[in-house]
Amino acid sequence: MGQHPEALQHLLHRSERLVLVPHVRPDGDAVGSMLGLADVLEGQGKQVLRLLQGEVPPLYRFLPGSERTQTGLESLERFVTAASPGETAVVALDCGDASRLGVYAERLLGHHPLAVIDHHRSNGGFGDICWVEPDRSSTGEMVYDLISALGWPISTAAACCLYTAIITDTGSFRYETTSPHTFAVAGQLLTAGVRPEEVANRIFDTSSLGRLLLLQLALGTLRLDCGGRVASIEVSRGMYAAAGATQHDTEDFVNWPRSLASVEVCVFCREVEEEEGTVSVSLRAKGGCDVAAVAALFGGGGHRNAAGFRQRNVQLAGMRERVVGEVVGRLQQQ
Repeated sequence: MGQHPEALQHLLHRSERLVLVPHVRPDGDAVGSMLGLADVLEGQGKQVLRLLQGEVPPLYRFLPGSERTQTGLESLERFVTAASPGETAVVALDCGDASRLGVYAERLLGHHPLAVIDHHRSNGGFGDICWVEPDRSSTGEMVYDLISALGWPISTAAACCLYTAIITDTGSFRYETTSPHTFAVAGQLLTAGVRPEEVANRIFDTSSLGRLLLLQLALGTLRLDCGGRVASIEVSRGMYAAAGATQHDTEDFVNWPRSLASVEVCVFCREVEEEEGTVSVSLRAKGGCDVAAVAALFGGGGHRNAAGFRQRNVQLAGMRERVVGEVVGRLQQQ
């Protein structure tokens, strides 16, 4: 467990107005970290803007404070200009690269002070204060430690958000970055009032029929390569309509082929609903292949065992072949 910068503590302590922003297309860690920290900051009498590029993913709308998120550059400008220059601090959460700030990147990179809290190994560092610990289980775990260092209380609502951040980014405490400290933090969050069975039910046991039908179609595209060491699946734009689902329903699809005993790496390619010609790729591994390095070749990043990227002006089938080919080549060299 590393040490958070004192400068970050001082920034949060002295700032009365803060903008919290996670990476574009946020996952459970990004949303949970933002909402949990926002709740604690407001408990200290601070004004907080919870800024997203789009809506909160449906899977995480049960989290306290999710209904208070705002979107758009207009919301950002209105909040920032309501105070004197330099009075509003920005904190980017779970954002592994400046480009992951999406449409807000140019505006926020020019704002000071800008702090970053992240655990992606691919993070090269940006902002005025940058706290990155790649060996952490999640950004949610880091946020908990920061709040504890400040001596601020954590409400049940904030605890629920941070617990969600941790449980989603650790795959329910299954991934290699899960540490004794991760379990200790989770225990403290339960002491703060989290009901683990309720959170698990919300995340893992509330699938729609459309999601299950889409999963059925996706698994129908399953292919094994490299003697069963590499699995890949895909979802096309037509599948969303056929199943009565949306791209939000593909959350966690990549882990189904990964569960096969022989599989070391899984590749999940899907066409992006709102961007024709754009393909999103998720990669998962079991330790034998650094998928963050694979993602980096295509302009993405992430962790050794979980990474991803997007490519524009490409075909789904061609993108799948290129990524699978890259993964197979790396495994064959081992």
